[in-house]
Amino acid sequence: MVANGSGAWREIFDDGDIEQTHLLEVAWEACNQVGGIYTVIRSKAETMLRKWGDNYCLIGPYIHEKVDAIFEPSNDLSSPIGQAVQSMQEKGLNVYYGTWLITGRPQVVLLDPNSVRNSLAEIKYLLWEHHNINIKSTDPLIDDVIAWGEMVKLFFTELSNVKNRNKNIIGHFHEWMAATSLPEMRRLNLPISTIFTTHATILGRYLAMNDPNFYDHLHSYNWETEAKHFNIETQAGFERCAAHGCHVFTTVSDVTARECVSLLGRQPDAILPNGINIDRFAALHEFQNLHKEYKDRVHNFVTGHFFQNYTFDLNKTLYFFTSGRFEYYNKGFDVTIEALARLNYLLKEHEIDKTVVMFFITKQPYTSINADVLQSRAVMHEIETTCQAIQRQIGERLFCASASSPDGKMPNLNELVDDYWRLRLRRTIQTWKTPLMPPVVTHDLVEDGKDQILNYVRKANLLNYKEDKVKIVYHPDFISPTSPLFGMEYGDFVRGCHLGVFPSYYEPWGYTPLECMASGVPSVTSDLSGFGDYALKNMSDTEKYGVAVIRRNQRSFNDAAEQLAQHMLKFAKQTNRARISKRNRVENASVKFDWKTLSIHYDKAHKMALDRAFN
Repeated sequence: MVANGSGAWREIFDDGDIEQTHLLEVAWEACNQVGGIYTVIRSKAETMLRKWGDNYCLIGPYIHEKVDAIFEPSNDLSSPIGQAVQSMQEKGLNVYYGTWLITGRPQVVLLDPNSVRNSLAEIKYLLWEHHNINIKSTDPLIDDVIAWGEMVKLFFTELSNVKNRNKNIIGHFHEWMAATSLPEMRRLNLPISTIFTTHATILGRYLAMNDPNFYDHLHSYNWETEAKHFNIETQAGFERCAAHGCHVFTTVSDVTARECVSLLGRQPDAILPNGINIDRFAALHEFQNLHKEYKDRVHNFVTGHFFQNYTFDLNKTLYFFTSGRFEYYNKGFDVTIEALARLNYLLKEHEIDKTVVMFFITKQPYTSINADVLQSRAVMHEIETTCQAIQRQIGERLFCASASSPDGKMPNLNELVDDYWRLRLRRTIQTWKTPLMPPVVTHDLVEDGKDQILNYVRKANLLNYKEDKVKIVYHPDFISPTSPLFGMEYGDFVRGCHLGVFPSYYEPWGYTPLECMASGVPSVTSDLSGFGDYALKNMSDTEKYGVAVIRRNQRSFNDAAEQLAQHMLKFAKQTNRARISKRNRVENASVKFDWKTLSIHYDKAHKMALDRAFN
């Protein structure tokens, strides 16, 4: 059954196109959360279902040890997709068909790569023989991906052979991991219309991390030489083969399109900007209240982290943050720290009565949470518990004393608290206070001396001195409700902050500023990120809507750092009323990036694929 309803896609597809077509999106991240593409696939599913109904299905790997928690199997194999699954099962292959337990409940086929593990050597040989893809790597992940790719090829073969199948088939492959099946599918001339989307070229990611002049050198790289240098010949080979072998080649931004021309040798046919499911973030008129609620919880962390040494006014404190995978240069962590050092000086120079606490939220190897940080939290909790007990005691006694007072005078509150509680509170506070500086990092890192963030923070002397206006909290783990330090969802933490800082050097798209926008939080990005580039081209005044775009294209590091420092200074000078007004505008503008708006780019690519393959 195909979903009913009107929409812009009805103006793109011919009558009956959707009803007569199966759309299958193939992604290593379907039912398998390992990277940013998981967010793309998951957030887009509901919008795709509105258009394609039961003709839409996802294909992913059956490798996740907890997949049963998000996958519900189905026994109904009557549809063409179900028949293809049944045919594979009858041949002894491990294939699972059901629904992915996310919003919309899309159909999903999960393929177990272990089913063809014994044939892996032959599969690799044929990929070399037929497509000249060099597979010397012994990386277990690459073996898994290649075996899964073989399963994907077998599935599409079975689907194309289903009796009485009267529908066209579109196979949309995301990233090189999904596209390992694509070269053989095209060689076998399967009646499948194919789309390949690279969300970031694997070679570009490596080059950008290691060459500070990546964009200047982009047109002079030899892709084979560089792939050998970084030992990613296999991945780069699959990616290049998929880009040239598909009917329609796409990427996520104009920034990455330029990269594709130089490193993959093909101009993308279409740009598919990533959207977000705004409904997931929707808080109607409550987002201002949610900001206050979660800001109070961030206050609680900051109190435990800093106040055992010194205090500052939380009502005059701004919370900035950056997050994402640890790619020091690509994510702009270096520019961020330099800008913070300049901001620290400027806040003092201009005598601005504000404190900025900057959070770095990223994943780095650590042994444990810092013992002093945990101890401080524990003692602060004891102070809080004691205060609550005193509060209850005062409340009960104050009412009795007030009601029975013969002269109506205010009772002496000190006399309403037992000595036990007064002494206990005093001892606990004295135990908590310390002359030690508040730590920069919350965990004990495996390689503290080699950590790039810590080393630059030390170089910039942003070590949380009492007189500093900018404080640093480096949290080398993702925030979750199980964290003993924050105890909240990452999305709630974002809502509690005032500004997201993401001045990326290499970012094909960038979900973090988009998530900020959907949460009503202003952010800073760069024109070298796909999102920042798209915002500049499609919004008349990005900063008005809380999205500042730092110019990094053909600009120096010093220039970018100064731009960022000045923007943060300008933000710090804003009144509370101005920040509230900006949060309103940010939240209102987020609809521009909802999948309901941006999925039309996918519609055009799918139509293009149908026309090229079947007409």
